Amino acid sequence: MSEATAPKAVEAPLTFLDDRLGSTTFFKRNMKKVFPDHWSFMLGEIALYSFIILLLTGVFLTLWFKPSMVEVVYDGSYVPLKGVHMSEAYASTLHISFDVRGGLLMRQIHHWAALLFMASILAHMLRVFFTGAYRKPRELNWLIGIGMFTLGMLEGLAGYSLPDDLLSGTGLRITQGVAEGIPIVGTYIYMFLFGGEFPGQEIVPRLYMVHILLIPGLLLGMVTAHMMIMWVQKHTAMPVKNQTEKQVYGYPFYPVFMAKTGAYFLFTFGVLALFGAFAQINPIWLFGPYDPGAISSGSQPDWYMGVLEGSLRIMPGWEINAWGHTLSLSVLIPALVPLGIIFTGAALWPWIEAWVTGDKRHHHVNTRPRNAPVRTAVGMAAVTFYGVQWLAGANDILADKFHISLFATTWFFRVAFFAGPIIAFIVTKRICLGLQRKDADIIGHGMESGVIMMSPEGKFSERHEPARDEEKHVILSKENARLQPPDRDAGGVPAPGAKGPLGHLRARLNRAWTYDDIPVEEHPHGEHEEIEGGRSSQEVKH
Repeated sequence: MSEATAPKAVEAPLTFLDDRLGSTTFFKRNMKKVFPDHWSFMLGEIALYSFIILLLTGVFLTLWFKPSMVEVVYDGSYVPLKGVHMSEAYASTLHISFDVRGGLLMRQIHHWAALLFMASILAHMLRVFFTGAYRKPRELNWLIGIGMFTLGMLEGLAGYSLPDDLLSGTGLRITQGVAEGIPIVGTYIYMFLFGGEFPGQEIVPRLYMVHILLIPGLLLGMVTAHMMIMWVQKHTAMPVKNQTEKQVYGYPFYPVFMAKTGAYFLFTFGVLALFGAFAQINPIWLFGPYDPGAISSGSQPDWYMGVLEGSLRIMPGWEINAWGHTLSLSVLIPALVPLGIIFTGAALWPWIEAWVTGDKRHHHVNTRPRNAPVRTAVGMAAVTFYGVQWLAGANDILADKFHISLFATTWFFRVAFFAGPIIAFIVTKRICLGLQRKDADIIGHGMESGVIMMSPEGKFSERHEPARDEEKHVILSKENARLQPPDRDAGGVPAPGAKGPLGHLRARLNRAWTYDDIPVEEHPHGEHEEIEGGRSSQEVKH
């Protein structure tokens, strides 16, 4: 509990700091801050640990990397490329990999940490969405999370483009095509970015500055803001016993949470070190230096950019020629629309949900996904929408490995692009409602014990037992859907907020949100089947 007295071993160092830094009770108050405990909270912590490891390994790599596209002749340790003309960026990456002690290990840890950083941010955001942890007052932190994921995608694109190998050059070629496909200003953006015709001599130095200074600085500021807001607002908690909207139940920051988070950081670093040592990633020496006239087979970006790759692959050719200009919709739509739908929808969702439900309250206890069927179904539809395009980015690999026609694979993803999210929404909502019915049955009739009873009349029935207090508390944490006030009063006069198209739209959306809700609550004595002494008896209310 937050009111517990800290032991002397904790109190003494805090008093020492307070007495010497003139911080009065600042350290005492904040070091005793309570953090709820749940395994899913570690997803956000892993993102923080990965970011720290990225900074540490990145500093090591900057000591030897040369962000230059000046052509040199390779004369390093990797014999197959001796005498080959290449850029200084590619030659220095080979030097780090083969001639700097620990260089290849650091390169691979850095790359694996980048993948884990993006994966943990995405997993953390999904946990926040499905549990409703983005609701008031945490909307700003939700926006910061979306911004961090977006910046992470740009940071990854800049990072894996730096070695100037054939694979990264292919990715830059796609980037150039996307930039040039933007109407009116596309050519100017492309020429400014590359400093002239593709590939030019400026792109690697510019991406290097963006990769090591601009985006890391922005990410560091956003991480700091994220942590400060979370610290002030307090961490959300799962619906466990003793946890309420006004009371935090968990462990103090010092020493319990600090010890745990320190151990988790070491675990994360250890796993990444093992991956860096034993799981090869991005072997740039196998691809060779970039040649604008060549392309490697099976080229794939890092997983978090796969959605853009997939949307480009499944988009049919579509160009509009008018007034002497060409609008390449086959590039423009995949580049802007899919991620625009996902990120814009995610950014606006907290306010959309509050508007539809009329819920303006502060929320500190999370919701089980099953208890918000529409939200969970929308989330799974978005995951399916994202996942279909992500898989489509490997349509050539899938066609090759499974011996399927590439055209059939592409058409499958084109159909799944539209049908997949709809099917995911319907199936997810039905599953959530089924789980709600199960919870209502447990509260109303108890849990199945697996014990079969025979009555004196020879009838067989299963004995039900009351749910445990902890499980009962979790189930009863469900807030039954709250209907909005009627659109019209008793005299038939429309309410101010119900007038006009928006008012009618809100009313319809609210009905869709609450229509299928299954109430989960304890019934008064006599209104349901009562469990007593391991036997069931039906009481009739008179």
